[in-house]
Amino acid sequence: MPSTILVTGGTGYIGGEVIDQLLAKGYTVHTTVRKKVKSEPGLRARWPEAGDRLKVFQADLMSDDGWAEACAGCDAVAHVASPIPAAPPRHEDDLIVPAREGTLRALRFARDAGAKRFVQTSSMAAIAYGRSEKVYTVSESDWTNADHPDVYAYVKSKTIAERAAREWMASEGGEMEFVSVNPSMVLGPVYNADFSASVEAIKQLLDGSAPLAPDLGFAVVDIRDIADLHVRCLEESGLAGERFLAAGKFMKFIEIGQVLRDNLPAAHTRKVPTRQMPNWMVHLLALFNPGIRTIKSELGKTRHANASHALERLGWKTRDEETTIVECAKSLIEHGVVKV
Repeated sequence: MPSTILVTGGTGYIGGEVIDQLLAKGYTVHTTVRKKVKSEPGLRARWPEAGDRLKVFQADLMSDDGWAEACAGCDAVAHVASPIPAAPPRHEDDLIVPAREGTLRALRFARDAGAKRFVQTSSMAAIAYGRSEKVYTVSESDWTNADHPDVYAYVKSKTIAERAAREWMASEGGEMEFVSVNPSMVLGPVYNADFSASVEAIKQLLDGSAPLAPDLGFAVVDIRDIADLHVRCLEESGLAGERFLAAGKFMKFIEIGQVLRDNLPAAHTRKVPTRQMPNWMVHLLALFNPGIRTIKSELGKTRHANASHALERLGWKTRDEETTIVECAKSLIEHGVVKV
């Protein structure tokens, strides 16, 4: 069992929860951040009792600086850091290049440091996209067709990064074990007001940014369950080459809105949409909004996820989606992200 683990992207939504669970289990954790002087005080405030069991290193996905120091002495690596845009990039390479090169850089330094295991945070985006059907089910055996015209930059970046990692491992990985965790839309409690882009959907439903719900949806999974799956992959030997789709029930935005209304005080949900946005309106808005333009091809699609492999191999399962959604909403209100 590893005793010192590197978690890249320690200030991120998933990275922070992985660190939280590892420290709670007694591990020593190294973590990388882009600006140590800016990020370390917040990390120390979150885990004031960690002391020397938490070591913070400055390292960027696009530079070798700091990676050798971050990996030194680590038995395993959870590579969580990857660019997630708040808005569509000007060029897809602004996402693809750092996602791919950052993953390969982390792999190389992990191998050179003698790490036994490398867990990559990939995405359901690398599995379930690039298909023309409206309704279908995917599992770990599926791959996104990155050449499909409907595949946008973020989806392409996650697909290319995971494929590049697996190709590198086959030729350069040596004895290091590689595993990928492929989450769907990650929701759940947030630690502070600096949260993942995935949580933005709940924020917009609550604050009235989306007065009507577009005919869009995602498979939902809890942040705590995703971190737990990472920890299981870090601890369990014999997983070389494995891939774990981590997803729960597929839910449309209108269904998520109903969950919020059913479980929160009326004063908190008065802005939550009760009607679906007509598709023609989405197409009209896409003429003026690049973000909507990117995802208009997603209208009407339902992507079910068969995540039984993680249950069968590791005993992992998700908590119910309604709990995840409600606790996400409550924490956004508690942290003042959504004013009610």
